[in-house]
Amino acid sequence: MVNRMQFYIDGAWVDPVVKKSTPVINPATEEAMYEVALGSKADVDKAVAAAKRAFETFSVTSREERIALLEKVVAIYKSRMKEIGAAISDEMGAPLPMAEKMQAGAGLGHIMSTLDVLKNYQFEEPLGSAMIVREPIGVVGMITPWNWPLNQIACKVAPAIAAGCTMVLKPSEFTPTSALLFAEILHEAGVPKGVFNLVNGLGPEVGAAMSEHPDIDMISFTGSTRAGIDVAQRAAPTVKRVSQELGGKSPNVILEDADLTKAVTGGVMHMFNNSGQSCNAPSRMIVPLSKMKEVAAIAKGVAEKTKAGDPRGEGTTIGPVVNRIQWDKIQTLINKGIEEGATLVAGGPGLPEGVNKGFYVRPTVFADVTKDMTIAREEIFGPVLVIMGAKDENEAVELANDTPYGLAGYVSAGSVDRARAVGRKIRAGNVNLQGVPNERTAPFGGYKQSGNGREWGKFGLEEYLEVKAIAGFNAA
Repeated sequence: MVNRMQFYIDGAWVDPVVKKSTPVINPATEEAMYEVALGSKADVDKAVAAAKRAFETFSVTSREERIALLEKVVAIYKSRMKEIGAAISDEMGAPLPMAEKMQAGAGLGHIMSTLDVLKNYQFEEPLGSAMIVREPIGVVGMITPWNWPLNQIACKVAPAIAAGCTMVLKPSEFTPTSALLFAEILHEAGVPKGVFNLVNGLGPEVGAAMSEHPDIDMISFTGSTRAGIDVAQRAAPTVKRVSQELGGKSPNVILEDADLTKAVTGGVMHMFNNSGQSCNAPSRMIVPLSKMKEVAAIAKGVAEKTKAGDPRGEGTTIGPVVNRIQWDKIQTLINKGIEEGATLVAGGPGLPEGVNKGFYVRPTVFADVTKDMTIAREEIFGPVLVIMGAKDENEAVELANDTPYGLAGYVSAGSVDRARAVGRKIRAGNVNLQGVPNERTAPFGGYKQSGNGREWGKFGLEEYLEVKAIAGFNAA
């Protein structure tokens, strides 16, 4: 049985300092499944003290020791993939096959990728008379979201372990079970006590205490831009490193010479994946004005084949969104799109046909969206696509960059050369050309209000390292 009423601190399961809990709601049924303990500043203090003690010894472990540790984590993780997938499906609503393969699979992929990086990474290199040494930054506070829970936990924890850091994790209170399973995996793998600590809780309490804590050297945060700003402000007085992966309103530029059916179909399916709850979702489809009606018809066809239903049901494409707050926000924005004059092509407000409970959103497509409309500006974080028209390539690029965000961009063109040229002009940390998915060893992160710092692969490892120059080290 997963232990949801205790925290994992200093290698053991411990009771909260003050007993407090919250129900975890199944978004498909709107019913409480169980309670999870909520922590306080006192619990954070205990976890940070354990991590600080453990850093003294873990920071000087050898590469070989950390490789062996991550190899054990991989082996145990593989044996618990179905359990992790089921927990994610129940708590945030992803269809079960997708939760097992993509959600749980993404976490495993990041650990394995980090392991490959660690085997060959150069922690020291000579530069003139100096030796450049990369050392673990210290105690890391990690705050992770509910939309891709194990993906985000693994792409922080694995490189932190590889670097020799110790850590305190606050997972989302909406998806606690997969994080608790992950703690069990690390414990079974023999991660030394105090290296990994987990405290469940709310952002304004546990998240704030971590951000402000003088003994935390770095905060790695994934979540909304609003919450990221709060974390950065709280972290500023202690001048800790803050690495953030925040919101997005990513453009999907489809040029007039692209394979329209392929590009539009792929773009709509990508947007609806995970019920639209991905920070890098291609939520603004920018197409030639002259092809708006044709694009809308293709998108409508895809939306009508997208089934929102029971995450464990046959034929379900997308499940519910995570909770009532998100559902209400999405409904408000769908209604705003209608009020402001966008053309509703598919979906719309309310529950899907035949559904009378659960936080399900109708797969929705708007066409004829202009750049001043609310649905073109705000991150909706649901299965809602907006289609915008551009008179030429230059205007398409201008629209793509007309956003405070810069996490991702997508380009489809008649040739790779043309897609490359347009991709270079998009101000975003990740640009995908011709429908090619992200490379897990390449850096992931954003420009502008989508954050700073990078995750994944070598770039992810380096987030957790300080750079020291030792002059005279190589002097004769």
